[in-house]
Amino acid sequence: MPAPNQHTSTPHSPVAAGRPAAPVLALRVLTLATVVVLGWQFATAAGLFTGSGPGPHGAGAIVLHVVTGLTALAAGWLGGVRGGPWWPTVLAAAAFGFTFVQAAFGEISGLVVHLPGAMALTVTTVWLAAWSFLRAP
Repeated sequence: MPAPNQHTSTPHSPVAAGRPAAPVLALRVLTLATVVVLGWQFATAAGLFTGSGPGPHGAGAIVLHVVTGLTALAAGWLGGVRGGPWWPTVLAAAAFGFTFVQAAFGEISGLVVHLPGAMALTVTTVWLAAWSFLRAP
């Protein structure tokens, strides 16, 4: 029998061997993956101006849809399992939805929306990533 102040690990325990619970870990990994994909998007955006078409930037957009969608699911999982705040789920779902707005305005004529949108998406994602590491329940 463990001492009274020792933590025991059970399948539903929030702490297992000093590691974060699965929903927290999923949110952390997926927010970081989103930040990496956004970095890729910034690096490949110049291809839109050189006439080479969407190419790598377009492929990155598809990956961005996937990782932001998974991030929204992870945030919902965290809120449902751990009883965390509701706003990370709403923020992650809004970011996921906004990636489709970004795709709609991805042509040269839509850059007046696309560029500020990229900044807003980046701030949102970095904020969510920081929260997942610093404040997640």
